[in-house]
Amino acid sequence: MLFEGGFTFSNFIADAFTIFMFILWFWLLIVATGDLFRRHDVSGFAKVLWVIAFILFSYLGVFAYFLTQGRGMAERNKAQASEAREELRHIVGFSVADEITKLDKLKAAGSITEQEYGRLRAKLVQ
Repeated sequence: MLFEGGFTFSNFIADAFTIFMFILWFWLLIVATGDLFRRHDVSGFAKVLWVIAFILFSYLGVFAYFLTQGRGMAERNKAQASEAREELRHIVGFSVADEITKLDKLKAAGSITEQEYGRLRAKLVQ
């Protein structure tokens, strides 16, 4: 245990917080490492340096990666999601025009309102 005195509420809270922080760090480490190794704009040497920083400096290495590369991570995740969406549309065979036609039919049948139609159509056109 973290503190002496056996099983007390304060020891329990301290242990739970320690476990939570470890799990949080581990999750952030996986996210950062996954982003790092998916990148094509970073050399292998830079990737090795980041991994060494992750191992040697634990929390600081992961937080430094998020601080310096956070904006790029969001853009890469958005691009990856867009590519996956387009690939799925290509595999399934639905196009944006097909989806707009379905929306027109739903609107004509009265299943959706004009506001819902506008919102869903805007999503498709993006």
